[in-house]
Amino acid sequence: MKTSGYVYVLGSQLGTDRRTYVGWTIDIDARLALHNAGIGARSTRGRYWVLLYAERYLTRREAMSREVSLKRDRRFRAALASLLL
Repeated sequence: MKTSGYVYVLGSQLGTDRRTYVGWTIDIDARLALHNAGIGARSTRGRYWVLLYAERYLTRREAMSREVSLKRDRRFRAALASLLL
């Protein structure tokens, strides 16, 4: 049985420093909790993250492929980061 996957974009702001992070997972809520607990990717540690965007795919492979695409799309990520208050 195939397991669906999600690609997601997180956002964080410290002062005027806005950052985004793109990843993939099978459980968005659990993954966000890990990032905010400092257990996620090294580049996300020490910051509070919010979910800015997510897409669901039928397979993990599709989610991973889309993750690569979103990581390269700086314009889209910058537009999402501008939503941070």
